[in-house]
Amino acid sequence: MGKASARPGQAFDAAIENLRYASAHGSAALRDWTARREGADPSRIVVTNGGMHGLALTVLIMTVVDDDAIVAVDDPVIPGFQSLPVSVVADGLDVEHLGRRLATGPRIAAAYKRQALVELAERYGFYVIVDNPYRELRFAGQDQGVAAFNQSDRAIHVNSFTKTLGPGWRVGWLVLPDHLVDPVTRLRNRLDVHTSSVTQAVIERLLTDDDGCFDRIVSAATALYRERAGVLIDALREQLPGALDIVAPEGGLFLWPRLTDDTVDPMALLRRATAHGVIYQPGEFFAADPRQRSSARHLRLSYSDRTPEELREAVRRLVLAL
Repeated sequence: MGKASARPGQAFDAAIENLRYASAHGSAALRDWTARREGADPSRIVVTNGGMHGLALTVLIMTVVDDDAIVAVDDPVIPGFQSLPVSVVADGLDVEHLGRRLATGPRIAAAYKRQALVELAERYGFYVIVDNPYRELRFAGQDQGVAAFNQSDRAIHVNSFTKTLGPGWRVGWLVLPDHLVDPVTRLRNRLDVHTSSVTQAVIERLLTDDDGCFDRIVSAATALYRERAGVLIDALREQLPGALDIVAPEGGLFLWPRLTDDTVDPMALLRRATAHGVIYQPGEFFAADPRQRSSARHLRLSYSDRTPEELREAVRRLVLAL
């Protein structure tokens, strides 16, 4: 194919020969590519079936090591954890809050996210699980990088091609401390054996036949999401002044505004918005602790796959619902 271009169809044709069992660690070439991006040794990379699979393997290995394991998570968080909820501040999980809780009782096996947790992890002997699928899609602010995580033997870094190359690929990776590589690969050998060798080969071909392919895709996506986030924020501020407290995202695919009027019932608003043809996820869906209502007044609005015209129309309909 040469270095000029790498197209999915051509890559698939070349990869179809890989209809055989593969290593639980993943494709050597794909691990090498990922290791260079992460600044880690390829021996520490395990290819997974997307980010959620990586998280599941991580949490499972924690419970294998300790059947009383607790995972401390951001609150709000993507649902699915049996967890110790820890509130968030503007730049992530409230590490001071977690430190106070650890000092007064709960023993945790792992904590979900944030660089400052490495120090606490060393002090209390838990693992930091860094779930970072939006890292490449930053369009504002300062990227603090992942070096502190990838250099620590108390950190497990989870990432995925889901948000960059597309969720349908179902390919991600773990950067593991050396001493967890064998336990994780033994565990997955009993569960799913390995990530699709064909899919790995397709992505490997896309990434390695054209060295600049991935960066071009990410750059174009980041520019698109920056524009769409700006359109949505401007429309909300123009058409619903004062109704929502909005913090502009520094990247990713979602806006997380908060209803400022306490008399508005968030779930009733969702029903009315749905009736007007606007569907979003309510904040309470992401509450790690259902007893806490801090996230219930938030709306999770996706701007990633809507055109500027559609986003403005969605806000117009949200005005009618509100």
